[in-house]
Amino acid sequence: MKNRSSCNLPESSIGRAIKLTGMVVLCAMATAPLSRGGDAPQWMHALVNAPLPAHDEKTDVLQLYSQRDVTVQSAEKIKTTVRAAYKILRPGGRKYGIVAASYNSHSKITGMRGWCIPAQGKDFEVKDKEAIDVSLQSIAGSELVSDVKDKLLRIPAAEPGNIVGYEYEEEEQPFVLQDVWQFQDSHPVREAHYSLRLPPGWEYKARWLNYPEGKPTQTGNQSQWVVSDIKEIKREDNMPPWQGVAGQMIISFFPPGGAGQSRGFQNWREMGIWYQELTSGRRDASPELKQKVAAITSSLATPLGKMKALGEFAQKDIRYVAIELGIGGWQPHPAGEVFAHHYGDCKDKATLMGSMLHEIGVDSYYVVINTERGSVTAETPAYIGGFDHAIIAIKLPEGVADASLAATMVHPKLGKLLFFDPTDELTPFGELRGALQENYGLLVTPEGGELVELPELPPAMNGIRRTAKLSLSAAGTMSGDVQEVRMGDRASSQRWALRTATKDVDKIKPIESLLAGSLSTFQITKATVSNADLTDMPFVYNYSVIAQNYAKTAGNLLLVRPRFVGNKSSDLLETKEPRKYPVEFDGPSRDMDSFEIVLPPGYEVDDLPPFVSVDYGFASYQSKTEVSGNTLKYSRTFEVKELSVPLAKVEDLKKLYRIIANDERNTAVLKPAAH
Repeated sequence: MKNRSSCNLPESSIGRAIKLTGMVVLCAMATAPLSRGGDAPQWMHALVNAPLPAHDEKTDVLQLYSQRDVTVQSAEKIKTTVRAAYKILRPGGRKYGIVAASYNSHSKITGMRGWCIPAQGKDFEVKDKEAIDVSLQSIAGSELVSDVKDKLLRIPAAEPGNIVGYEYEEEEQPFVLQDVWQFQDSHPVREAHYSLRLPPGWEYKARWLNYPEGKPTQTGNQSQWVVSDIKEIKREDNMPPWQGVAGQMIISFFPPGGAGQSRGFQNWREMGIWYQELTSGRRDASPELKQKVAAITSSLATPLGKMKALGEFAQKDIRYVAIELGIGGWQPHPAGEVFAHHYGDCKDKATLMGSMLHEIGVDSYYVVINTERGSVTAETPAYIGGFDHAIIAIKLPEGVADASLAATMVHPKLGKLLFFDPTDELTPFGELRGALQENYGLLVTPEGGELVELPELPPAMNGIRRTAKLSLSAAGTMSGDVQEVRMGDRASSQRWALRTATKDVDKIKPIESLLAGSLSTFQITKATVSNADLTDMPFVYNYSVIAQNYAKTAGNLLLVRPRFVGNKSSDLLETKEPRKYPVEFDGPSRDMDSFEIVLPPGYEVDDLPPFVSVDYGFASYQSKTEVSGNTLKYSRTFEVKELSVPLAKVEDLKKLYRIIANDERNTAVLKPAAH
């Protein structure tokens, strides 16, 4: 769920990812005049008859060549040249005729050119003067203020059968002495090159992720890497995030004598020291903030009560606004400023929360993390670009214990830590949304940084408890009352969906969507929502529904599906091609249904669906249908216990979904009662 509970820290200013922008920009470029003329360079012509990498008939584009040359001139200046060429195969590949390079106040694009070698006809060239500069669009709800811009160039005739290529140069004053070479993408790559030139006496450390390590060739002070025939990454639903599967090399640079060492990280400890220095003094409370903390907490008797009140203030009273200029993309604003303006981004909110906790005598630490679990793993090297969010770890005082404080871990030196996201206004104090659970984050302490795995919460804290009291008529109409009690992320998602709903008719739209997935026809006669704004309470739907023709006739029999509403099965794995990546769940969960159906007068049960009970370790499912007097009772529980299903167990997950699908379709048979 990408909303105010997710805050993006910037990527590394070195090697910022190329991106395509919105259609407004593309339309503006389409109307700009183009100067044509000039041949494509020799490095592109050499690709015209080059063997193509393996691909299938659905491939839109092939990357024939890429090259990234990095020259470190000093700790304050790095020059990078980027080249790439693509052969467009299908209309979907036309977007590769748009070149985009990001820059900010500490970097500049010093030249950009593009070319097209058509299958027939003369080469096209587009020069730097044809490029346009655009600011990044604001993120809805965040009012983003950033000095990052894109330089864009449109290459003409980017049509199937043609080859397009480009080259640009970048100069920058780096915030950190790191770079990333991302050579694997959603299309096959024939050949990718990376070269590094360092000043005399400098050293580097390279780490490979998700790809076999390649050894460089050395020529003087230049190191060169080459990888060939790189398979494309085909997107799959519920796959790990891109950073967790794409081949890449992360490289840090180190000047001689340790100068600038704090900006090129050998390990997570050094990165933590860098971030600790970057945030030094930012938590100091202003007099006004001290007064506010006293006002919030003075009437509360316990440390836990005080912490919860401060957490609610940080989440709900401080508006989310990101102002990221220069190093401000990583360095938080002072706590006093955040309080005075009553707005800030994730790292600002974490800073304010830490400052307020200090005022009541509670220690806390920054935790830098990625909002997509799996982007950073235990094997990831210390790398600034791996994270996009900041939260806080609170050192719980002695004697503070409560069942609501589930997002905790015991640190061998720091004691019991509670992880809390001040940006996530929908997740109460003591809990974490699923994306952050079992996720790796950088814990920043005065001694440096440490990569820690955040806890997984019990499945029972996230789920839907659905109960229904229903009656079936002899004509096959089902009617009755349903209650849904939602907790954890299940509650947060509904609160987010209703955040702008002001009319009652809009508040029941999620119910309509749920029923439409289970019933062919239905009418909601009454519906209410409870606890929509009380995030520390379960979210509750109560509604009454009538479903005509629910039971089907077969001669003098009635066929009724005991599972009235709600779907837990999935066709996620019902694909022709074999799965290539693990399946990722949103978070641990336990969903439970309990339906009671009063039988129509004159009917009795002739046959019931079988009981179901399966447990594959990562998830389990149980259901049973039984009769008590004139009432048909159906109950089931679906529990997700592990957040990632490895490839070796994907077939088990497919079996589980098929078992659930069969159970959801099963019917009970009713016959006229014997007299």
